[in-house]
Amino acid sequence: MAVRGRLIAPDPAAERQLAEEARHDPDAFADLYRLYVDRVFSFIHRRCGSKELAEDLTAVTFERALAGINGFKWRRGGIAPWLFRIASNQLTDHYRRTARRSGDRGQRAIDRLHDRVAVDEIDHLDAEHDAARVRGALDNLNPRYQRALSVRYLAELNQAEAAAAMGLAKPAFAVLLHRATVALQRELENKSEMGER
Repeated sequence: MAVRGRLIAPDPAAERQLAEEARHDPDAFADLYRLYVDRVFSFIHRRCGSKELAEDLTAVTFERALAGINGFKWRRGGIAPWLFRIASNQLTDHYRRTARRSGDRGQRAIDRLHDRVAVDEIDHLDAEHDAARVRGALDNLNPRYQRALSVRYLAELNQAEAAAAMGLAKPAFAVLLHRATVALQRELENKSEMGER
């Protein structure tokens, strides 16, 4: 739980109580902010690669969270999946606006993957492929696959939390993540073949 001046990870019951208090107590929301701001910033920064943009989008994420806290419904996994969903939506919106302004479809750099790839199914890719190639391959995936890989691996959410962040049941998310992983591997293989020619 958040203790004034010192942050420790809350147990689910304490986090739930803090989320309920945040609906009417700005200090409770400030405690939630302090608990999650670094994780949200890191997630956004890994995806966009820009410290300035990550700072801006982190601020917008928490502004949206504060505005929407009364509509937050507690689910298993706590408040983190809700915050990462807001952050992911802010990134998507930002890149859509950027792509529209530039008019170039090549600006589909939504959901960039950080130098570290994954820890589960796609862990081996980090050793085989450099980060730039992984980023390029990810950019070629459909936005839903990009988002699934990002919330699972860049936000470091477990399966249940990532599923909640995507608004899916765990089995549906597992299928989506598997398809996204296969698509990313296929894209990396295509890039390797093209590079060898």
